[in-house]
Amino acid sequence: MSTTTLPGSKSNGAPPGGRRPRHTPKGRQVDPVALDEVQALLGARERRRDLLIEHLHLIQDRYGHLSAAHLAALAMEMKLALAEVYEVATFYAHFDVVKEGEQAPPPVTVRVCDSLSCALRGAGSLLRDLPGQLGGNVRVVRAPCMGACDRAPVCAVGHVQVFNATPETVASAAKAPPHSHAFATANDLARYRLSGGYTLLGDCLSGKRSRDDLIKIVSDAGLRGLGGAGFPTGRKWALVRAEPAPRLFAVNCDEGEPGTFKDRYYLEQDPHRFIEGMLIAAWVVKAPDTYVYVRDEYPEVRLLLAQEFEKVAAAGLAPHTRLHLRRGAGAYICGEESAMIESIEGKRGLPRHRPPYVAQVGLFGRPTLEQNVETLFWVRDIVEKGAAWFTGHGRRDRKGFRSFSVSGRVKKPGVVLAPAGVTARELIDEFCGGMADGHAFKGYMPGGASGGILPASMADEPLDFGTLEKHGCFVGSHAVVILSEQDDMKAVALNLMKFFEDESCGQCTPCRVGTEKAVTLMAKGPWNPALLTELSTLMRDASICGLGQAAPNPLLCVLKYFPDELSKPLRQW
Repeated sequence: MSTTTLPGSKSNGAPPGGRRPRHTPKGRQVDPVALDEVQALLGARERRRDLLIEHLHLIQDRYGHLSAAHLAALAMEMKLALAEVYEVATFYAHFDVVKEGEQAPPPVTVRVCDSLSCALRGAGSLLRDLPGQLGGNVRVVRAPCMGACDRAPVCAVGHVQVFNATPETVASAAKAPPHSHAFATANDLARYRLSGGYTLLGDCLSGKRSRDDLIKIVSDAGLRGLGGAGFPTGRKWALVRAEPAPRLFAVNCDEGEPGTFKDRYYLEQDPHRFIEGMLIAAWVVKAPDTYVYVRDEYPEVRLLLAQEFEKVAAAGLAPHTRLHLRRGAGAYICGEESAMIESIEGKRGLPRHRPPYVAQVGLFGRPTLEQNVETLFWVRDIVEKGAAWFTGHGRRDRKGFRSFSVSGRVKKPGVVLAPAGVTARELIDEFCGGMADGHAFKGYMPGGASGGILPASMADEPLDFGTLEKHGCFVGSHAVVILSEQDDMKAVALNLMKFFEDESCGQCTPCRVGTEKAVTLMAKGPWNPALLTELSTLMRDASICGLGQAAPNPLLCVLKYFPDELSKPLRQW
């Protein structure tokens, strides 16, 4: 058959329309070198979707950033759409995504915490002075709370923190960046068992103790969730147990609330008391898998837990549940239980709409028990010593113990174990050695960044669940920041609102836009109480989760309790 070439047409073998066939598939091409590098890093690890964040950490740790080539290779290796990988990588603050044509960041990054406790101790000066002193091979960026408020100001050189930081100590660390390493705890597995540790767990696993008995004991003791919400622990265990199997367990070690560091303290000082409480809770709800989510700002704690989990498994202490350690990536919102669950699943940490609650539909769609570190830390003592021992402590009709993270203008900041119902004035005078030299007590934050601000004239209110809500405040995670006459309450509220602006997940408009508008209005001044109150009401009523709902609390407290400061110019530290 002969062919005829029409006038004006091409005879070079191109199909009708003049298009040449593609020599490569559509979409971003995978660099074979990058693919080899990613495959070498992943090794024999599973390529499951829920491990995406863990695999991103492997690349970030090895190369100091996430290049476009490595992200495309990871997407291919995990059989994910490139958009899925990018949306996760760009959500978390500790991932440095470098797009095509962009320059990679310097080999060393110094993060300077500028949350309130560090701001009070000179973080602003560090942010101003360090870039000039460290030179161009070191990147200096601001960062939110690192959970070391008692040793402020804090900087992180890579992943290792420098406490009570000065330009000299940070410069020294930046010249030879230290590496995170697991440290020997004063209470390791062998020593913990010598003191009777894991005897209670053994009684549970052998049938000497019943699940109903344990639920009754923790309920009679009034043990509550100590991460902020305060939900009764025994009731939560019973609710999750009533759901169909298989049930899962998620442990929240992501205390990102500015001013909070008590979980870190307990994990460093006595990790096995926490681990035993966790294993008992997993046994109570019959959870075959337990996921422990640790914030990325605590690398030593994460490596310590990994080390001790291996010892526990080798000793046969966890035959009833598999332990999985998950690493956060710098997102305060992942302290919210449903956002944490999304992150464990390898996704962006976006809070879920409720109902259903995580006790019904949680991790991987299964009923899930979610608990805080300190809550689990108390389980062994309460069960062994009895509910009456726990309820025998307390002041002003409150019962039990509370762990307070105290920072700010006190002589001895740190974790304070005090009777429930203690007051801020008692914390200062009895437990923290009084106010720091040269400072007079002016006000305090009873519950971290979201708990509001109260004046010193209200420092005799008991600090416990349900006692401060009538004043527009709450104790939350029991993070108490003490403020003095040298502190501008408007600057305090602005610092906290900037934190919420940065940490908003962006899912809902009232929080995403509301925090931004509030920062603009507060920084520009003069403050307009009516407008700021209207904006706060909108954020409280319409935000999806507690971040946007609680973000206006410090602002509203300044309007209510410190009106004399509204007309004064804004003072920074």
